[in-house]
Formats: sequence, structure tokens, C-alpha cells
Amino acid sequence: MIPYLNLLQDILDNGVVEKSERTGTGTKKVFGRQLRFDLSQGFPLLTTKKMFMKGVIYELLWFISGNSNIRYLVKNDVNIWNEWPYQNYLKAKGLEKRYLTYTKKWQKEKERFIQKIITDEKFAEKYGDCGPFYGVQWRNFSGVDQLSRVVSEIKKNPASRRLIVNAWNAPLISRMALPPCHVMYQFQVSKEKLSCMMYQRSVDTFLGLPFNIASYALLTMMVAQVTNNKPGDLVLALADTHLYLNHIELAKEQLKRKPYKLPKMKINPKVNSVFRFRYEDFELKNYKFYPTIKAQISV
Repeated sequence: MIPYLNLLQDILDNGVVEKSERTGTGTKKVFGRQLRFDLSQGFPLLTTKKMFMKGVIYELLWFISGNSNIRYLVKNDVNIWNEWPYQNYLKAKGLEKRYLTYTKKWQKEKERFIQKIITDEKFAEKYGDCGPFYGVQWRNFSGVDQLSRVVSEIKKNPASRRLIVNAWNAPLISRMALPPCHVMYQFQVSKEKLSCMMYQRSVDTFLGLPFNIASYALLTMMVAQVTNNKPGDLVLALADTHLYLNHIELAKEQLKRKPYKLPKMKINPKVNSVFRFRYEDFELKNYKFYPTIKAQISV
């Protein structure tokens, strides 16, 4: 994961401070960077801090299913998307001033909110949805199942330059809890190797990007398997690439750590459809890591 660590250093050395950004946290940012990972060299999972691989897998399966309600995630003890529906719930109830973000009162109310998402299906249907983002667009972009179409096209016409899945459905952006950060991806087949290039408009480099790298690496491996290809390269094109100001010292701490050898991801070879994978079909092997570095997400 040297490319990722080099990117952290790049932002620290060359980034411009932006204090007026949407979340109010402030960022230090660069614009227009690229990362490349050869998936034959190991699974690109960060080793300089422990990564929540369970969350990566469940989120990706959630996207692939076309779901956008957090109930599936929280019932599997994955809480990475809770803040956005919760903030929308507070606004809908006129409670955002009563429960100020990240206070103890806000956190306690969020715990009650999540518990109700788990136990009350109707409540979850009303307040647990993130809107028509990511997986919804992958599977139903104005009536088109993009992911199914692309997988089918890889099998029939692997030389195609149109193997694209787009999550940025402009007319529906206002209905999404968060407009997609990773907005599109494209596959390419060359010499029976499947590569993927993903474009990301906004990059939370400390918290989000390591997650995105692992997720698209895994997606590439899954699609490669079901189309009888080997995994090739994962390439990320990064636009607004930033460190939140409250992550600066955490990034410096991480840069002091020497990376371990990349782990391996074992996938159940019997699965022949990208839509039939289950959590149990993945096994991360030889993952050696440094302790977690906790950081607050900006919403």
C-alpha cells in the first residue's frame, strides 16, 4: 500500500487548506491523483492500521443487491452508513438543534434510532433508506440493470470499451442521502485479465479511501471469477482528494508505520454469478496489521 501512503504524504506536503467546505470540518486537499494496484501481488488492504473487512464485504454485497436501506447492514453489525439516515431523521423530526452532532445526547439518540431500525421494519422503511444511490443505480439506472449488462457483455464481447457502470444519476441527486463519491467504474479485459478503473469525485483519504480500494479490488476479483478471467489492475482516478483537518495528526501517525506484506483474499471458486456471493464466500488470509487509528467521520 505504498501508493496510498505516498498520497497521504503528498496531501500533507502540497495540499491547500479549505475551511469553507460542506461539512464545516475543513480539509487539506489536492486535485487529480491516480493510484494503481496489481491485484496479482496481493489484496490491497491497508496494513498500517486495522481495516474493517467485514464492513467492506457487507457494504459491497449491499451495493450489488441494489439495496439502499441500512437495515441490512446494521442487522449484520455494520454501522458505516448510519450517520446519514440518522441526520435526515433528525431533520424530518425537527430535532437537529436539540441533538447537536457528536454530543453524548446525539450519540444516545442515534443508538435508539438504530435499534428501532433493526426491530421495526416499517420505521426502517421510512427512515433507514439512503435514497437511490450506489447500488440502486448499479442495478436500476432509469430501468437499466447496468451491472448485469456489463457482466454479460464481458462474457460476450470482452474487447468492448463500453463496460461502464455509472452511479451519478443527476436528476435523482437531491433524493440521495449523500451523492455518490465513487461515481463510475469501467472494466477492461486484456490477455484474459480483468482490470477496473474507478473515478471518484470526492475522496476522504484517511477514512474512506482505504475502504474504497478494498471494495473495488474485491468487486474486480468477483467479476473476474464469474467471467472466467484473472484479476488484473485496479486503477483509481481521484478528483478532490482531501484529509479532513481533524485527521491530519492521525495521518502523520500512520506514516510512521512501516507496511506489512499484503494479505491474500480467497474467494469460493464455486460461485459463478456475481449476484450469488455471500459473506461466507470470502476468506482473508495472512492479514498482519497495526492497531486501529480511530477517527471521526464528517457528515
